[in-house]
Amino acid sequence: MPGKNLSRDEAQQRASILAVDGYQVRLDVTSAPDRAAGTFRSTTTVTFRCSQPGADTFLDLLAPAVRSVTLNGRALDPATAYDGARVHVDGLAAENVLTVEADCAYSRTGEGLHRFVDPVDGETYLYTHYEPADARRVFANFEQPDLKAPFTFTVTAPAAWDVWSNAPHENVDAEGDARTWEFAPTKPISTYLTAVVAGPYHVARDHYRRELADGTALEIPLSAMCRKSLAPHFDADEILGVTKLGLDFFHEQFDYPYPFGKYDQAFVPEYNIGAMENPGCVTFREEFVFRSKVTDAAYEGRANVILHEMAHMWFGDLVTMRWWDDLWLKESFADFMGSYGLIGARTRYSSAWVTFANQRKAWAYRQDQFPTTHPITADIRDLEDAKLNFDGITYAKGASVLKQLVAYVGSEAFFEGARRYFKRHAFGNTELGDLLEVLEETSGRDLRTWAAAWLQTSGVNALTPQVTTDAEGRITELAVLQDGDVLRPHRIAVGLYDRDADGVLVRTGRIELDVAGARTVVAEAVGLPRPALVLLNDDDLTYCKIRFDEESLATLRTGLGDISSELARALAWSAVWNLTRDGLMPARDYVALVLRFAGQEGNIGVLQSLHAQAKTAVDLYADPAWRGEGGRLLADGALRELREAVPGSDHQLAWARFLAQTAGGAEHLGLVRGLLSGSARIDGLEVDQELRWSLWLALAASGQAADEELAAELEADNTASGKHHYTQCLAARPTAEAKAAAWSAVIDSDELPSALVEANTAGFSIPAQRDLTALYAAPYFKLLERVWAERTIEISMRIVGGFFPIAQTDEQTLAEADAWLAGHPEAAPALRRLVLERRDDLARALRAQACDRA
Repeated sequence: MPGKNLSRDEAQQRASILAVDGYQVRLDVTSAPDRAAGTFRSTTTVTFRCSQPGADTFLDLLAPAVRSVTLNGRALDPATAYDGARVHVDGLAAENVLTVEADCAYSRTGEGLHRFVDPVDGETYLYTHYEPADARRVFANFEQPDLKAPFTFTVTAPAAWDVWSNAPHENVDAEGDARTWEFAPTKPISTYLTAVVAGPYHVARDHYRRELADGTALEIPLSAMCRKSLAPHFDADEILGVTKLGLDFFHEQFDYPYPFGKYDQAFVPEYNIGAMENPGCVTFREEFVFRSKVTDAAYEGRANVILHEMAHMWFGDLVTMRWWDDLWLKESFADFMGSYGLIGARTRYSSAWVTFANQRKAWAYRQDQFPTTHPITADIRDLEDAKLNFDGITYAKGASVLKQLVAYVGSEAFFEGARRYFKRHAFGNTELGDLLEVLEETSGRDLRTWAAAWLQTSGVNALTPQVTTDAEGRITELAVLQDGDVLRPHRIAVGLYDRDADGVLVRTGRIELDVAGARTVVAEAVGLPRPALVLLNDDDLTYCKIRFDEESLATLRTGLGDISSELARALAWSAVWNLTRDGLMPARDYVALVLRFAGQEGNIGVLQSLHAQAKTAVDLYADPAWRGEGGRLLADGALRELREAVPGSDHQLAWARFLAQTAGGAEHLGLVRGLLSGSARIDGLEVDQELRWSLWLALAASGQAADEELAAELEADNTASGKHHYTQCLAARPTAEAKAAAWSAVIDSDELPSALVEANTAGFSIPAQRDLTALYAAPYFKLLERVWAERTIEISMRIVGGFFPIAQTDEQTLAEADAWLAGHPEAAPALRRLVLERRDDLARALRAQACDRA
């Protein structure tokens, strides 16, 4: 496969003849503070064996220039050996030493070695991010997960900097204005897991100690770091406290000592994802350093990510999938363990499974209903496929299925299987069969049938209760109907809910059973009084969409907020949202539920989800003729709840942000401006910097923020975050000039970092401004292939997704998307997948509008 891609077949062929003994990588980044310097020196020496002497192979490398290539002492001509993506070598010996010296490029897209200059103090920061295949932007290597090897890094950097990598440093030599950091060899790891972080970071240090069963002690140095200008906001004690709880928990569960020596956690700027599990040197997006007040849901989310990445030290780093087909072997487990660990590690976040049911599974349900959905064990043909496979199926659906598996085999059998898996495959690579083997051993169950149904098929089932009663109101039959292309076995609980003396909906009965086939009778329900609400999948044991019989749905319309159980209430909210997305409940009915009951919702994470979903319901799923009224209702509701919320509470802050998102009328915008100027006040509401930007965005989108006002706010908050908000505000202004400028900034130049690409597309694509952006639909479809060919895949994905004309929600735009797909059958499969998914979102919106109109 030509170019920057790498196919599975090529990777398998290369792995069949090569075994890598080790890498020595030397990087010189002393040029980094010079903004005019675009490259750094990279020298790789890789020692490897070849089972077919005389064969040829290639290393992966994306670099502006290659200075020299030397194989077993023989110099190769870089002009012929290097084609821009691969270093080709031939005449291999049984044992080989290959050295490649190159000039590699500093990145502004978060791929490879990213360079960031802090606008606050002018300091320069570096960090790497590679998954799935960007280590080749920093050093030459065999870029595939199953060619593991030890890595020894040596990094020369400015003398005032510190440097971190996967292993501890063994020596630091100073010479002039530079220091050279020599790191110990790593354990055998995959290329995408290597890491370098360098710069004048602020660092907090701690230590973890654990007595092991053999009488020895495990000592793990801990650190957490961020940019110096963020240090006043860095709650390192909280971060390191969660870290130590997690290390205790995972050692208890996995019975395999943490294998990577130290545990550094770097919070870095302009990061493209949430975090990355580089062993010994985990990287996180610095938005997890909260510079203004956030709700407790944000702290829970950060703690979840900390535990998610820690779980990867075992699931993914110690034992790694052979190829990206089995990406789920690490991501599904880590996603599950993030929530499981919040409870098991005894953190203060006791509602982790509520968050999982309401938020993570919503992502999975959406992804699983695209025409591009795939089994959890996916068919990944190449690296572009792999990049797109970091999705709701691999993470959230996989985690949901694992949650069901734990219920199916029992938690002790599950974790004993994990222990055997780590010990049996430590520092190796695995496939699905390796996991099933150990779980069958520990559970005594045949899991091949289970795997075939759950891991090797796609799509989500819908479960619906069917209730018949006699004249006295007692159940004569309760059946569970299963719908879907593939009917799967489900272990579920059926919750029966009635009102108590205080009018609260409480569970009066629970029946746990296996559901199989199209119709399953719940025999234990016969003779019971008909409850007000039948809630399938109570306790959220399986992965499915749940529906309601008419009487239960009527109960929810009048009393959803009265459900006493936080988890049951979250499941009900999730279910009515799925009904709305599926065009089975009018969008205005969903909005009415939110307006009636969201003020009663105690779980702040659920409340914030309701806000986002209600806004989507109005913007995309409501009849266009009702959008204006729907938007006013949301803004009125936000204002009412803001004024009634407990002063200083998380709920007050959430409602203030929602008001900023929905404000459109004079009363709402007048309050927004008053809060900014200080002429208006809500008792207990602190209008800090992040909230200020939310309020300015509301004014900018309404055409009521002058250029000089936005510039003054940026001057007061001249930070990376401030620049991001400012850029979004400029793009959000309701003028043709603002839209043209945002479009041009992204399309006509490749100078913007990914964070500012995202800011421009977000401001450009405000749904209420669809009349202004309509004229960009045709140019959008014309430029797709050029963008895909010329930009990195990370930037391309942001452009393709961010500029798709979803807000148009009309048949003409749908026809344009269909015409592009029909006319470009040979376009890159990953590009076609992105367009097809956005096209499906658009078609879903049109179906939902038809339901709302009717």
